[in-house]
Order: sequence, then C-alpha cells, then structure tokens
Amino acid sequence: MEGSPRLGSKGLIRKHEFVRIIIQCLLSIGYEKSASCLELESGISCKSDDFQTLESQISSGNWDGCVDTLNTISDLTDDTRAAALFLVFKQCLLESLKCGDDKLALAILQKEVSTLHVDRGKVHNLARSILSSKEMEQSKIDDIAVCELRKKLLQELEKLLPPPITLPENRLEHLVETAVLSQIDSCMYHNLSDAVSLYADHFCGRDQIPTETVQILTEHKNEVWFVQFSNNGEYLASSSSDCAAIIWKVLEDSRVTLHHTLRSHQEPVSFLAWSPDDSKLLTCGNVEVVKLWDVETGTCKHTFGDLGFIVSSCAWFPDSKRLVCGSSEPEKGIYMWDCDGNELKAWRGMRMPKILDLAVTPDGENLISIFSDKEIRILNVGTNAERVVSEDNSITSLSISGDSKFFIVNLNSQEIHMWDVAGEWEKPLKFTGHKQSKYVIRSCFGGLNSTFIASGSENSQVYIWNRRNSKPIEVLRGHSMTVKCVSWNHKRPQMLASASDDHTIRIWGSSRPNKIQPQELS
Repeated sequence: MEGSPRLGSKGLIRKHEFVRIIIQCLLSIGYEKSASCLELESGISCKSDDFQTLESQISSGNWDGCVDTLNTISDLTDDTRAAALFLVFKQCLLESLKCGDDKLALAILQKEVSTLHVDRGKVHNLARSILSSKEMEQSKIDDIAVCELRKKLLQELEKLLPPPITLPENRLEHLVETAVLSQIDSCMYHNLSDAVSLYADHFCGRDQIPTETVQILTEHKNEVWFVQFSNNGEYLASSSSDCAAIIWKVLEDSRVTLHHTLRSHQEPVSFLAWSPDDSKLLTCGNVEVVKLWDVETGTCKHTFGDLGFIVSSCAWFPDSKRLVCGSSEPEKGIYMWDCDGNELKAWRGMRMPKILDLAVTPDGENLISIFSDKEIRILNVGTNAERVVSEDNSITSLSISGDSKFFIVNLNSQEIHMWDVAGEWEKPLKFTGHKQSKYVIRSCFGGLNSTFIASGSENSQVYIWNRRNSKPIEVLRGHSMTVKCVSWNHKRPQMLASASDDHTIRIWGSSRPNKIQPQELS
C-alpha cells in the first residue's frame, strides 16, 4: 500500500484509500450501480480482502474458517480480536441450539467462549440462554431468520473491526464535515445555521452580525439602565431611571413597536427578568419592591412588598413558577418564591454577604451569584454542592450562555472574564477593549451557539467579540453617553439591542445593502 499513487497538491492522500471511501459514500447514499461501475473500472473494492473472506465464511456458516481468519489478521488488538470472536461464537452457539445440538452449544461455551478475555457478564448471559427453556424455544428459528442474524453479525463486525479491514461509517461525509467545521471555527463572523456550500472555502463577512443601527427607541424619558429580549425573541423589555419599564413587540420585519408601558414603580427600575415561557416579566425597583407583570395584558399580577431587604437582582427557574431574588444587604441572602410571593427556600445567615447579581442556568441545575464584590458562587441546586471562584477586581454583572455551560462577568478593571460552569478551567478567557471603571455595565452572549459576546461601554460604544478572540471584532458607534446594557435576540442572531444613559435604545441589525433605514420610535 505504501507504493499506492498519491493525490492532492501535497501528495498526502493515497489514491486507493480515496477511491474506497468514494465507493462507500456512493453505496451509503443509494448509488449502487455507480459504486459497482467505479469498483469495476478502478479495480478497487470497498471491502478489504480480509472482510470479503469473513463475509463469505459467515454467509456459508463456515465458523472454523471464520475463526481462523480472525486469528490470522495481524492488525487487531487482543481486545478487538476477543470481541470479534465472541460475536462469531455466539452466532455459532445460537445456530447449534436451533439445530437442537445442545452438546455442541455447551462445548462452544465451555471451550471457546469461556477462554476469551471479554466481559464476564456477556458470557453469563450467553450461558443463561442455554439453560433457559424460554430462550431455547426462541432460538428455534427458521432459515430466513438465520440469514438475517448472519447479516447482523457482519454489520456488527464491520463496526468493530478497525481500518483498513473495514471503513468507519460515513467516512467521506465525516471528512468533509470536519473540514467545513474547521473553516467555520476560523471564521470570526459565522452566525448562520444554514448548510455551508462546498464549492468554495467558507468565509463570512461582517454582515452576518448586527453592526448597523436600524431603529432608535426614544420612549424613555431618562437614562435606560436595562434591556433584554424575551427567550422566544418576540419581545424586548427595557427599564429606566424614569421609573418605568416598557415591553416592546418585535415584528416580523425585525422592527420594534411599543406593546405596554409599565408605570407603577415609584423609583428607578434597575433590573428585568423574563420568565422562561415569556408569559411573565419581573421588574426590580432601585431600593424598592419587585413586581410581577403579565406580558400579554401589561397588568401587575403581584408586588413582592415588605421584603425586609433591598433586592439587587432576580432570576427564574425553568418551570416559570419559581424565582429567586438576591439582597444587596449582608446576611439577608437569597430567597426563592413562587409567583404568589410564598417563600419556598432561603439561603441567608451570618456567612452570607451582599448579593450583587445572580442568575440561574437555563437547565435549572445551578444558581450562580456574585457576592462580596469579587467572588462568584456556583451552587448546584439539587445537591447543594458549592464552588467559589475569586476574581482580583470588583465584579459588576453576570450573564450565562444559552447552553448553561459558560458564564461571563464584567469587571471594573475593563475586562470581561468567561468561566465554565463545570469548574474545569483554572483560568478564565479574557476579553478587553471596552471602557468600564465606575458604572455597572452588562454584557451578554449572542449569535449562533452563543458564539459572540457583546458589551456596553463607558465611552458610548458597543463592543462585540468572537469568543475565540480576546480583542473585539466590531465596535458600534451611535450612542452619545454610557451604554449600560446590551441584549442579543436569542431567535434572531442578527438583532442586538443596547440601552444607554442618552435616554435611547438602539436596535442593531445587518449591514447588508437592503437593510432597513434607521428610524426613531417615540
């Protein structure tokens, strides 16, 4: 095989292997005639000589020959050889039972199978098939069933035996897909789930992510502190120091229109949280109460008043029936309530410092909280296992990826750090370039598979990073004051919202030529 002609500009591909894989691919997608023609013209078979021999021996029931073939193949490890022989002996044993030759079946079990280095549980199960009369009745099968069992044996051997004896399943598709994924991984702007063309090397332009202002929302009368798209991407919620929160409706053309204005807070509204089913919205007043709103009607369903502490942030559990709130006062801790305000659980006490921010992973397994300015606590809700991650600088906010695997924290040292929830990383990934030193700035994951990170900044700009690069790939200009919060639409990967102290919310979209012209909505 070493003398086989080579293909490709680098001479790295053996022609014989390449043709075998093409024939396998043609067979797998149903082009059997084309596969046969290629085998005939090239003189190369999809199946190796050893496997063709095994195929002939198994089809004819030549078990001794089959065992000899497996024992003479030099490329097999001891474990693989033992596993393959076990499958062959098992088939031979079952066919002996079918013929009523129990003695032969027992001999195979005692002399052949028992000497193999395989899982003892498999051997015991096979022994029970001889001893159990029920199993013996089932084993008395007709010739058609025997043929099917032999075909199944060949399929199992084909998956078990290594190359070049057999080819891994769908080998050509795997090679092409690996090449495509490699190109996607090196593409800083990839943001579409569509199939990728094979006709050219993959490359995305900056029009795949939101970089242009397509709408400016001016309904708020003061600084806008928080903005967040609903989980289904159909709504946007915003809150402001004007003591109001607004629910916006996202239309089919990605324009945003006012849906409800929520006005019953007496203090600035500092925080929002959508229920996972998007039917409810929590609003958190600054040094004030927490309110629960019905999204469809815009009515306040419950006010969590007289709490005895100042709420810093809120989060929902996946069932949309339980929520948690953290206190910015030491010892008050974290409380879990139902939607009627009934306390379900609490984490409080002398060891509980003030909570700056908290979030629940979308899978509901972990409660992540920021406390004592520089510490992150990851609490497994089911097991109560706890892990603490310490930062060197003060943390201002927290955000979790949609797959529950990662979270990011904004630091007043002008860095964003990304950690893994499982705790396997010793150090975080770091993202720099934005400005943050005195205000609470909130970042978010976004785009396809949470590939991107976006953040506000004290220099009035919005920054976007690809998670594989510590430097921003885009800086969006348009706001005139600090950008406090950003939110990426979960269902529309080319839609981003930013909230600013300049009293506006900007909706960002694609930079394609047919983009919508910027408009104000007031």
